[in-house]
Amino acid sequence: MLTLSATPIPRTLHMSLVGVRDMSTMETPPEERLPIRTYVAEFNERLIREAILREMERNGQVFFVHNRVQSIALMAHKLAQLVPEARVAIAHGQMPEAELEKVMADFTQGRSDVLVCTTIIQSGLDMPNVNTLIVNKADKFGLTELYQLRGRVGRGANLAYAYFLYEPKKRLTPTARKRLKTILAATELGAGFGIAMKDLEIRGAGNLLGVRQSGFINAVGFSLYCQLLAEAVEELKAKRAGIPRIKERRPPPTTDLPLPAFIPDEYVYDLNTRLSLYRRLSQLEDINQIDAFAQEFADRFGAPPPEVENLLYAVRIKLLAAKAGIESITPEERQIVLRRLHRMRFDKEQLEPYLEKLGSPLKEGITLSPTQLRLHPKKLGNEWKRVLEEVLKTLG
Repeated sequence: MLTLSATPIPRTLHMSLVGVRDMSTMETPPEERLPIRTYVAEFNERLIREAILREMERNGQVFFVHNRVQSIALMAHKLAQLVPEARVAIAHGQMPEAELEKVMADFTQGRSDVLVCTTIIQSGLDMPNVNTLIVNKADKFGLTELYQLRGRVGRGANLAYAYFLYEPKKRLTPTARKRLKTILAATELGAGFGIAMKDLEIRGAGNLLGVRQSGFINAVGFSLYCQLLAEAVEELKAKRAGIPRIKERRPPPTTDLPLPAFIPDEYVYDLNTRLSLYRRLSQLEDINQIDAFAQEFADRFGAPPPEVENLLYAVRIKLLAAKAGIESITPEERQIVLRRLHRMRFDKEQLEPYLEKLGSPLKEGITLSPTQLRLHPKKLGNEWKRVLEEVLKTLG
């Protein structure tokens, strides 16, 4: 089954992200396609008049979305008074089929300038001559609906405009504010996937197993549930392909280093961006990805401060510790103590070549027993970070 969508609904997108469905993305826009200029504002008659007249001056047409059939005629009358130069038509899904067909045919042939309509237009209309969209009470629409509506304009080589209006002096709900902020920010071509991801954040992933799902998902936690689901899907795929997949599930190591490791507010101002970066860092699985992440920090925000460098170092240590079978790295009595997973012991012979290579006095900064390895930062000085990293590489 092949599904095509500009903005997949959260549940479908989540199924793709955890591997229940395969996903491909198309990011190359058609030739000569331009980004749509997007505005979010209070309902303003002067703004509406100027937008309609500007479009008419270049022989274009306008979609005015008013998603209330009961008052759509009143809104069309108001627009006709506001812009007497324009020919206004009405289209909605409750009209008789023949009447609706005639209205749309006349609009397509340029016999009307403004089409006052409901969301009926979001279903695949392709009219290159319509390059201005005005959505009334945009705060009442879903994020994917707003994106689908915006996609009805700018389908030719002309620059298109989209206006998302809300009632004057109305206090928007936090969710509506997030939706409008997202649609305003995502103006680049091919932004549908990013908008769908944001919609997933705002609305949640829904319920993959139906409304009657039961069990202990709340106790387990949604993130762990998604991780377990992804692992189960991988195992089933491997089994179907005849590949034996035995994955030892180890708990992630606990790392608590005596370092200030975080992203300062003055380095990355936006809270959502900082949270997104933290989340991406927590999901890294390959140590080689850390250098790419450091380069991204430098490219996007400038030279990383010491706190960010410490954070990247802490992530590197955690990945190395997981590979080395370390259960925890914790500070105790001004020492850094490494403990291995249950029933695993430190092999002195494995570490001996590295300890000899260190030489005195650095060698004296490491105390080794079958169950613990202790680093003494006071004896190692500024070298303790390098020594910890190389010890973990040797163990791994």
